[in-house]
Order: sequence, then C-alpha cells, then structure tokens
Amino acid sequence: MSLLETPEAQALLDDTVVEAEAVRACRRRLTAFLQRYLPLFYRKEQAHNAGIVIAGLLSDLERKTCEPIARREGVERKPIQFFVGGGKWDDEAVMAELRTHVVEEFADPHGILVLDGSGFPKKGHASCGVKRQWCGRLGKVENCQVGVFLCYATAQGCAIMDRRLFLPEEWATDAARREQTYVPPDVPFRTKLQIAEEMLAAHGAALPHQWITGDDDFGRSAPFRAGLRARGEHYVLDVPCDTLIRDLERRRPPRLRRKGGRKRETPFCRADAWAQRQAPTRWERLHVSDGEKGPHDVLAMCVRVRARHDQRVGDEERLVVIRTVEAEPRTTYALSNASPEVPLAALVRVVCQRHRIEETFEAAKGEVGLHQYEVRSWTGWHHHFTLCLVALLFLTLERRRLGEKIARGDSATDAPPLLAAAS
Repeated sequence: MSLLETPEAQALLDDTVVEAEAVRACRRRLTAFLQRYLPLFYRKEQAHNAGIVIAGLLSDLERKTCEPIARREGVERKPIQFFVGGGKWDDEAVMAELRTHVVEEFADPHGILVLDGSGFPKKGHASCGVKRQWCGRLGKVENCQVGVFLCYATAQGCAIMDRRLFLPEEWATDAARREQTYVPPDVPFRTKLQIAEEMLAAHGAALPHQWITGDDDFGRSAPFRAGLRARGEHYVLDVPCDTLIRDLERRRPPRLRRKGGRKRETPFCRADAWAQRQAPTRWERLHVSDGEKGPHDVLAMCVRVRARHDQRVGDEERLVVIRTVEAEPRTTYALSNASPEVPLAALVRVVCQRHRIEETFEAAKGEVGLHQYEVRSWTGWHHHFTLCLVALLFLTLERRRLGEKIARGDSATDAPPLLAAAS
C-alpha cells in the first residue's frame, strides 16, 4: 500500500475536495459582495472599473498590474491605469465601509489590534515616499516605500483595517516632490509612531478588542507605551533585546551603611542578559497554534520590571521572554502592562497573533497583488492598497465559507485563485 492509499492520507485528500459548483458560484458571490462598495464610487464608469480591477486581483494573473488586468477583461488599458493611479474617488470612504464590514463579520471583544510597518522595494527615486530605509521584507536597508498598517485579529478571522504611506521628512519638506506625486497639502511629516497613534485614535473605539500588539518599531518607544496606558489600552509589544530593565522581583541590594541612607534599587540590565541568568526551571513550555508559520511550542517566562529610556524610568510593566523550540531557537522580548493576574499563556498567545497577520500579508502579496503596483503618486498608492484590501476581504470570507477546503501548498502563494477556478 502506498502512502497515499492509507486511511489517514485519504481522509486528508477528501478534506481538500471543493465541489465545482461551490467554486463556480464565487463570481456570483463577488458580484453580491461588491454591491456594498460600488455605490461609493462617484460615477458609473468608476464603479465598473472597480469591479474589473478587483476581479483581476482575485484572478490567476501572474502579475496583477493594470495592463494585464485590462487585457484579461478586454478593455482599454489607460482608463484602468487612470482609475487606479489618479481617479477622483474617495478611498477613505471605501476603507470606512470595509471596516464596518469586518466588524459585522469578525467582531470579538477579545480581539487584538496589530500594528505593522511593511516595506515595499522600489527601483528609482520618483515614487512617493521612496528612499533607502529599513525594509522588513528584505531584512535590510533598501530603496523602498514603507506603509504603516492597522490589522484586526479575532477567532473569526483577520483583516487589514487601515493603510497609510509613510512620508519621510525629506519628502514632506520638498514642495516640488510633493507636487509631482500629488501629496495633499494637509499631510505633514509624521513618524511611524505618530501614524500608528492616529490610526488607533481614529478606529480603536469602533473595533472591539482587548489587546494591542506590534513589533519593536512600536514597542521600543516608552512614550508610545505610556500613551496606550493613558488611554486604558492593554498591550504586549515587542522590544529590542538591549532594552534596559530593572527586575522588581529580585531582592534589593542592602541599604547603605550610613544612618538614614536611602534604600538601594536593583541595578538595570539588558533584557537578554537578564534572561540568560535565569534557571532552566523558570521557563514554562507552552503549546501555541496561531498560524501556519508561527511556532507550535515555545518556552516562555515573565517578570515584573521597570524599563529605562533616555534616563527616565517608566511605570511597572511585565517583561515577556519567548524562545522557540527548534534546532536554532529564536528569542523575542516584549513589554506588557497586563496585571499580574493575567496568565503568561495569555500574553504569549497575543504575541503569536502577529504570525497570523504575517500570513494575511503573505496572502495579500501572493494572491491579490498587494506589492505588484506601478503607481508613483500618493493617491495611486492609497487607491491600489484600498482595492487590494477589498479583494482580500472577499477572499478571506470565501475561505471561511468553504471551511478552508481550498487546497494549498506550503505557502499562501500556492493557493489557487478562486475566480480562476470558476472560469
């Protein structure tokens, strides 16, 4: 008996079967799905072009830029390019409707808001906001554009709720380049942290959630964490390994001998140095299963600390240290304002939600062409990302409806496009 003939293999193969009619109906469901979005476009031809572009983003095209999409639908290229790159339609209105739609489908009071900065490599220097800067996708400094994203993760699904292009200071202060790339006059220079704060202030109240998480671009900032605490938010944010912390659970050094000497504090040390000093018995093994690329088992521990930043000592927080269980383990560090009553396992699960968002970005890039754009303007960037996120939401809802029966390979990019299968 071959491996594929075993009962276990047959059960797995049966679970991947999707009936032809179920997939063929995707086009009809896409038409119904778009009925809540197309009225937001000002003119009938804009709504028509929006439907063409979103269907093209969901298709099996190898490259999902305007020219192949237009050719696939048998229409002129230039109207499609103008619609995406500079059409006068309100992408913020479309995003507002998308957020309303996501809340209807995914709302959960235990949801998690995930902040993410993602780089998109670009050639040349004409694209709005492009410069040599850190590109997380490549893991190095490279010529790229950077977007700041607000994502929403619940037990019902994940979605990207907002996207904003980061405009470096040299771009924000260059009137000529702003004019060439149609940057609105009311867009000033804002750091990624300021953009994140604005998105949370604008949308946080409308998205039922319990936690906020993000990578160390956001967690390393003591003022940013303090701002979250002031707003009553609960967070678990990654921090660099060299973050200076004071262990509040360690016995303090003896008081100075002179009469009336003040009580001495535990000295500060790096987070990684603190972790290295801990006994093996302090690590707790936890099983997590939040996403294909997330770790299944980790070792973790936490301690009450105060962190120091720019010679200032912050409020009490909890340092969470997570180490993967693999041949070459990776260790990450996070700070949280969770009370001591919140179990370590809950904090680790929050951190692991970032792996689900990484998978969402993989799907967005591999299946709806998020990174495949040829626009150069501020308007074009936001138009393109808005259309991609609408397409991605449809794909997410279809996968949920089909019970994840669409056969996939080792990565999100191996999933067969729904509309291609329906053709």
